[in-house]
Amino acid sequence: MQNEIYFAGLGGTVPDLPMTAAGLEVLARERLSPEAFGYIAGSASTERTAAANLAAFDRYAIVPRMLRGTAAADARDLSVDVLGTRLAAPVLTAPIGVLELVHPDAERAVGAVAAELGVGSVLSTAASSAIEDVAAVSGENWWYQLYWPSDDEVAESLVKRATAAGAKAIVLTADTPGMGWRPRDLELGHLPFLQAKGIANYLSDPVFRSRLANPPEESTEAMQMAVLTWVSMFGNHAIRLGDVARLARWTDLPIVVKGIVHSDDARAVVDAGAAGVVVSNHGGRQVDGAVAALDALPDVAAAVGDRATVLLDSGIRSGADVVKALALGADAVLYGRPWVYGLGLAGADGVRHALRMLLADLDVTLGLAGFASVAELDRRVLRSTLAGPGL
Repeated sequence: MQNEIYFAGLGGTVPDLPMTAAGLEVLARERLSPEAFGYIAGSASTERTAAANLAAFDRYAIVPRMLRGTAAADARDLSVDVLGTRLAAPVLTAPIGVLELVHPDAERAVGAVAAELGVGSVLSTAASSAIEDVAAVSGENWWYQLYWPSDDEVAESLVKRATAAGAKAIVLTADTPGMGWRPRDLELGHLPFLQAKGIANYLSDPVFRSRLANPPEESTEAMQMAVLTWVSMFGNHAIRLGDVARLARWTDLPIVVKGIVHSDDARAVVDAGAAGVVVSNHGGRQVDGAVAALDALPDVAAAVGDRATVLLDSGIRSGADVVKALALGADAVLYGRPWVYGLGLAGADGVRHALRMLLADLDVTLGLAGFASVAELDRRVLRSTLAGPGL
């Protein structure tokens, strides 16, 4: 990516989009609607958790090694195998919903670009596009994220649809039995689901539709009733550990539990049958003042990393962040908001830009730090800049 910019026409070229995650956010704030930007950028209450996710990476410093012959691009290998999914780099797009808020191509654009680049994508239950439509363009590297509704038969139907469509894993989100306190959305009175946005997987689901008196496309009133039916079943405070085993009976795919930040919870869900965990606080959108995801990672990796896959979500913004997460025990990371800003700014091209930027940064950082492969990364790569956890 560097060479494309510096050597274009041998005189260089100026990119159409910013070259940092922070720059994408600034431009998105200018160009997206207040409602769209607020929904994507917003977090819980004071937004301290979202800020803590970013700040946690500052507590660790990479210690570069010299004269190891890794600076040449052809000397490096970013590829990994995560739960049987082969990835060109240890990156998957995080499951972010309601992408029609920023671009009409929504999840289809994300799935197609991720497949093109060889990274993974995780499709949200709260998508603006139906499972089968996204699967058709998402290649072999996509997973399905489940918000378990209070109607178990609808939950089972969603999982079976994803399995039939070719998903490679089911990601059960555990940290969202209901939505957090989100002032940015509240100040705008904006909840997109009430406008029938982000519920495409429900509207296309045969079991959900069987709960409706009339097809939602029949009239405005029928769609309003479909939305209210969705409201009645979103969120499920009754989910317990035993439901991980029940989920496993609905699919033969590996199950990953997302939203884990405590080592005891990690052990419990793996004991219950999960093949992996995602260390995540939902990007700071659920519990204000919660532990930063990266700070929780070392303990979780120590607890279950020898018998389950461990991923990190929440706070990844650069290649160095990916290196630090892998060194602290993650097998791969989920990357969130920056590519959503890219989607809003330039559609599929914006997603491609955001992902290529992260991958190029990771590749260069890895090589300049003296490592030929992401498999070489462990805690010895890092030093604590404070008396931080794990080091």
